[in-house]
Amino acid sequence: MKRRRLMSEINVVPYVDVMLVLLVIFMVAAPLLTQGVEVKLPSSAASPVSTDRKPLVVTVDAGGKVYLQDETVSLDRLLQAVSTARQDQPDLQVLVRGDRDANYGRVIEIMARLQAAGIQDVGLLTESPEPASS
Repeated sequence: MKRRRLMSEINVVPYVDVMLVLLVIFMVAAPLLTQGVEVKLPSSAASPVSTDRKPLVVTVDAGGKVYLQDETVSLDRLLQAVSTARQDQPDLQVLVRGDRDANYGRVIEIMARLQAAGIQDVGLLTESPEPASS
């Protein structure tokens, strides 16, 4: 009687299949994870500002809601978070992204409150205008 030898090799084909399926799932899901606050920025012919330090971004949407780094915050919480960040980084730059349709007074109110909280480097984010086609 012949005895069968045990197979001591691992069949990796099912593992490769599973890895390919996971790769496809992550490729599809990754762009969905980077969603931010949707705002229509006004355009400006000003040249881009380059900075070595990473600024805090405050966003005001068309409805007047305020976001800090894409997270909804109240105005008091915003000032508290910015003051805390300023203690860690004294030369902190804050950029305000105001939606084109946002109330101008609301954007200015936020900028004034930030400056009153001691942030001297407050700027506005805009889009570059589309080049005119001839």
